[in-house]
Amino acid sequence: MIVAGTILVVAYLLGSLPWSLWIGRFRGVDLRTRGSRNLGATNAYRVLGWRWGAAVLLLDVAKGVAAVALARSLAPSAAAGALPSFAALAALTGHMWTPFAGFRGGKGVATGLGVLLGMAPTVAVVGLLLWIAVLAYCGWVSLASGMAAVSTPVTTLLVAGDLGPRFPWVLGLTVLIAVLVVARHRVNWRRIRDGEEQPIWERHREPDAGGDGA
Repeated sequence: MIVAGTILVVAYLLGSLPWSLWIGRFRGVDLRTRGSRNLGATNAYRVLGWRWGAAVLLLDVAKGVAAVALARSLAPSAAAGALPSFAALAALTGHMWTPFAGFRGGKGVATGLGVLLGMAPTVAVVGLLLWIAVLAYCGWVSLASGMAAVSTPVTTLLVAGDLGPRFPWVLGLTVLIAVLVVARHRVNWRRIRDGEEQPIWERHREPDAGGDGA
């Protein structure tokens, strides 16, 4: 029990690392006051450029992978599905509501990809490919992120046989990820409805708060 509790705390702290905030400060910018004011890779890209945006993206993915890898390496066999799933959820919670930035964080897309890479790589890769396809078609990170997140429970059902005893835990995790990602993008859905959502290739027009998709 003590080991499990420690893993969950560490997973939460890993997820809480606000790389976009720290990288922005390194560049002399507080991303909470620029662009969409969202602490995610998309806003880092818009404000700081593609190199720093890519760095934030990779670091946010990595902390999700690390949280699940830690849990999977230390979890007893009886908790091989449960503990990594709870660690994944802890990392996501930390990313979305980080104590290092006044409990303001990202929208969970990159870290969600990271935890799924650690739990169910096939599900993560299918979601990533769908994200790329939707983004290439319309340029809206928000729509790409929402569709990718919603696809993950469906993919999990399709590969249930490959997941073995982890299947119910992965399914529950993907449903939670989908709900959280869709809910965190609620402003974007209104912007899409109103024809105001900004494509990723438009970097120079500063969107309103909540305008980014990741």
